[in-house]
Amino acid sequence: MGIRIYKPTSAGRRNSSVNDYAELTTGIREKSLCNRIKKNGGRNHYGVTTTRFRGGGAKKIYRVIDFKRDKDGVPAKVATVEYDPNRNCFISLLYYADGEKRYILAPLGIKAGNTVESGTSCEPKLGNAMPLDAIPAGIEIHNIEMTAGQGGKLVRGAGGAAKIMAKEGNWVTVVLPSGEMRMLRKECRATIGQLSNPDYQNISWGKAGRTRYHGKRPHVRGKAQNPVSHPMGGGEGRANGGRHPCSPTGVLAKGGKTRNPRNTSNKRIIRRRKSGRFQFVA
Repeated sequence: MGIRIYKPTSAGRRNSSVNDYAELTTGIREKSLCNRIKKNGGRNHYGVTTTRFRGGGAKKIYRVIDFKRDKDGVPAKVATVEYDPNRNCFISLLYYADGEKRYILAPLGIKAGNTVESGTSCEPKLGNAMPLDAIPAGIEIHNIEMTAGQGGKLVRGAGGAAKIMAKEGNWVTVVLPSGEMRMLRKECRATIGQLSNPDYQNISWGKAGRTRYHGKRPHVRGKAQNPVSHPMGGGEGRANGGRHPCSPTGVLAKGGKTRNPRNTSNKRIIRRRKSGRFQFVA
């Protein structure tokens, strides 16, 4: 795969780039695994805006993804590698030997015709789903469960990959793409390989219209608004708000911790993630 840059035939093309989608095999979706989803535009059931700067965007059809990978002992053939408008990585359609079809998150390098499997007795090769206890240390994994049988919750974004660092008793230590090191139960499942579409982070949208396609409306700074609209608004000239950054309702926006201190999984975090842009730390 790669990124395609066009000639600057217009102002929007000048700084934009697109994915060439060289890995994809088809644009036809499996209709039995698709559902219509209704947009709310950031509004609740009263029609009141509860999340700002959302609305519009292109229509999307949701693909039902198999995050659990609990069909053990039945080999599956990779039929297609497809684009999914609901996520930034690609997805693969599996044809199981018993006739069932399922979508999974596509690992980097998987191709149509490959065979994947899940369970405790399969080999640790690309696309196979196994318990953490059966995966050798140092292999890249994704779609990791936090509770056994719940389905994958960690490392589901484009280009994401985690690594197993150590195993001790019933616990396995995993390093996540953010640099966080945490302990997970050995029964939790994960899929072998790095997720597809790693160049997604290098794509430049180029113009505001392409972000509107994603359902994102213009984000207006508080200091640029009127005093009646935001606590940081108003002032003569380019005023800097006159107070600490906050939301329209006065809730402080910086410096406050958002993680629940009573979260039971806190004690399983060995090393916290670094602040700022995420970076894989092995």
